[in-house]
Amino acid sequence: MIPSTISLRRLVLGLVFLMLPCLPFVNLSATEKPPLHGRHWMAITGKPLAATAGAKMFEQGGNAVDAACAMLAAATTLHDSLGWGGETQALIYNPNTGKVVGINALGVAPTGATAEFFLSKGFKYAPEFGPLAAVTPGTPGGLMVMLAEFGTMSLEEALAPAMQLAEGYPIEAELADAIEKKKEIIKQWPDSKALFLPHIGEEWEAPHPGELFRQPDLLKTLGKLVRTEATALAKGLSRKEAIMVAYNRFYEGDIAREIVRSNRELGGLFTMGDLANWSVKIEEPVSTRYKGIDVYKLTSWVQGPALLQTLNLLEGVDLKSMGYNSARYIHALYQAMNLAFADRDFYYGDPYFPPREPIEGLLSREYSRDRFQLIDWERNNPDVRPGDPYPYQGDVNPFKDQLEPWSNLRPKEIAMNREALDEAFLRGTTSIQAADKDGWAVSITPSGGWIPSVIAGNTGVALSQRMQSFVLDPSENPFNVVEPGKRPRATLTPTIALRDGKPFLCFSVQGGDTQEQNLLQFFLNRVEFGMTVQEASEAANITSYQMRSSFGRHVAEPGRMTLVEEIPSWVRNELEEMGYYLNFVSKNSGPITAIEFDLEHGTLWGGVSDHGEDYGIAW
Repeated sequence: MIPSTISLRRLVLGLVFLMLPCLPFVNLSATEKPPLHGRHWMAITGKPLAATAGAKMFEQGGNAVDAACAMLAAATTLHDSLGWGGETQALIYNPNTGKVVGINALGVAPTGATAEFFLSKGFKYAPEFGPLAAVTPGTPGGLMVMLAEFGTMSLEEALAPAMQLAEGYPIEAELADAIEKKKEIIKQWPDSKALFLPHIGEEWEAPHPGELFRQPDLLKTLGKLVRTEATALAKGLSRKEAIMVAYNRFYEGDIAREIVRSNRELGGLFTMGDLANWSVKIEEPVSTRYKGIDVYKLTSWVQGPALLQTLNLLEGVDLKSMGYNSARYIHALYQAMNLAFADRDFYYGDPYFPPREPIEGLLSREYSRDRFQLIDWERNNPDVRPGDPYPYQGDVNPFKDQLEPWSNLRPKEIAMNREALDEAFLRGTTSIQAADKDGWAVSITPSGGWIPSVIAGNTGVALSQRMQSFVLDPSENPFNVVEPGKRPRATLTPTIALRDGKPFLCFSVQGGDTQEQNLLQFFLNRVEFGMTVQEASEAANITSYQMRSSFGRHVAEPGRMTLVEEIPSWVRNELEEMGYYLNFVSKNSGPITAIEFDLEHGTLWGGVSDHGEDYGIAW
């Protein structure tokens, strides 16, 4: 029987891709940025000035947690797609215990934030910005708990670089442009207008690039925390106790009262009880083993387990023989992600609220093996749906009625224009990695309070916009329906990987629903294709839109894929024959930040994507 033209072409291309590892097809060693090398410590984050803050802590004798907290404080002050009222998600490897711990500092929906409330206001989802978009501040508490529990320095020392930045720093063009573009929204809120638009009435009302951006109210707030700590230390309290006294002032004292007053004055729902009753959770993360490497993620209140599910699906596939970014390799990743993200969209939510998410079943090997059988290796399936993990943990699914009709092939009236969808999927944050010679490793993905943000009165604190990640209709995700005191399922997802029980990689990435996609490809680049950590950070990624956006109107675009322009025509043609429709960008590498522990030589390697302002310092 004579094969069809398409089949013959695939046969020939398959032979070509089998040969790719032996061909000088791509010079993977040619990176735009050099790798970082260090013997003693390494600090990487989204802004050069914030990386310098981490370096200062190391030079003063601090450990990786001290450095990470200083970088977090600096990044929020720099408004690197987040503000002080946002949320913090972290993983920490503690060499003293040999364990990875999770930090859950995501705020909660305030009193009165119910599905009925938002529906009565005419919302299909909670608003994208403004006072009703805010969950309670999480980053200040997360920073102080991490520093108190795992750091060695005082709050005053960790906040010193951020306080200097609040006095005034030369603003970058990227932030100045973002403020100018969103200035009409910012003008709705008096304290935001006063801070972000110093040239009101002029043609350009935002700060000019290079102009000193001053935040006197934020400086006063940070000063209050530092003075509170100093008073507690003077009374004989320990370092940890003194930091937590400052924590209490933020969440129960005068700072909390001003946050609540200003939020309610603008039409928000915050109460003093919402802030006082919130707490940081120190958690046990979830993990899976991929080819001898233990990969750790935060659990179902973020999308982290989706990476673990995808690795479980792919472990039995010979990815390397397919060839890096061949059509078959791209198809394999896309299909595995479809299965994992469909589960994310239906089953992930706040584990502190009933019903309990079926995380045991979702991460079971048996469940992944059965799900793997659903992959069509010839074409994209635009209607991949969530599975039923309950039998794999000995339970009965309580949501079968909602599960059966669930689909991403939804009516056209929820469609969104391409530009808005891209902005939602790629919605930025920052990432922080820190490591030291003693084995401490920290990975943080903080966010919330991006431009345009509501400034909370005279505190200088930019509030979160995370409320929009809830759903109002339980048929979309019965675990993630908004309720007072509940955390929305967020996209933010730090990662730590261990080899033989020792730190191997800590890595995270800016972005929204693209985060696990980028991190999956970074990890496979390093583990399957032997790239260095810098090569893996810069390497071309694909982006899928087949999962539901966690922002805005929560839409999906099944079958759509973003590729880099350098992808060859024959790969493009084969993907189109498989049912994908493609668009192209010049770079699509993250931006990823990563640290690798070189276990053979006892040194540190750092990788920073060439897609963004991410920056690292090492010694």
